[in-house]
Amino acid sequence: MFVITADQKGSRTDVDRAGTGRDDLASRFEGRLVLPVDRTSGDELQALVADADTALDMALVLTRAGHWSVGLGIGTVRTPLPRATREATGPAFIAARDAVGAAKRSATRFALAVDPPAPPRPDGPGSDLPGSGLPGPDEVEALITLLLLARDRRTSQGWDVVDRMADGSTQREVAAALGVTPQAVSTRLRTSAWRAERAAIPGLVALLAHLDAQATRGAGTAASAPRSTVAGTRS
Repeated sequence: MFVITADQKGSRTDVDRAGTGRDDLASRFEGRLVLPVDRTSGDELQALVADADTALDMALVLTRAGHWSVGLGIGTVRTPLPRATREATGPAFIAARDAVGAAKRSATRFALAVDPPAPPRPDGPGSDLPGSGLPGPDEVEALITLLLLARDRRTSQGWDVVDRMADGSTQREVAAALGVTPQAVSTRLRTSAWRAERAAIPGLVALLAHLDAQATRGAGTAASAPRSTVAGTRS
């Protein structure tokens, strides 16, 4: 499971964005959520999703907005599930709490954490252990950070083109809508690195799904050791 915890930046000096943020996410991700997006405290949002594609998509939406520190937690969730996200508990929520704390210190305001922590990768080639050689949480976070840095450099003109292309328009249709030449659209797409982003997304989704599967496999071992359970809300 994936838990996204988003804490509003500068909430003491900014307008309250948690209410509208919750509603925007609920509308955008309707049908893709395990539980409804919840406001877990005055300036914090939390969502529970089952698939890596939705988890990454939501993280990209929140980081693009520029108003949130975004933590992505990966792990299991205690069942049966409650009706509200803020009442849910489990390792994924612990990981999301750790991640959002780290996100506040990150240049991209994003961080990722897994609970239980992923085992160290085996040394040397030829290991027959499941998942050997695949990136761990730190490496996956670094790859997502590279994507976020590229998106942060995208201009408003670049986003105008990228958003229209993402909605299914052709370059000629985008050019006509914006009153520019197709060549100008091509240039904006190139400088915005949109095609590189599109090519990277499936790989990042696969890596997140691997971390989720790894956390699920490790949950049995972790459950046999004493540990504290932290709820989705702040203490």
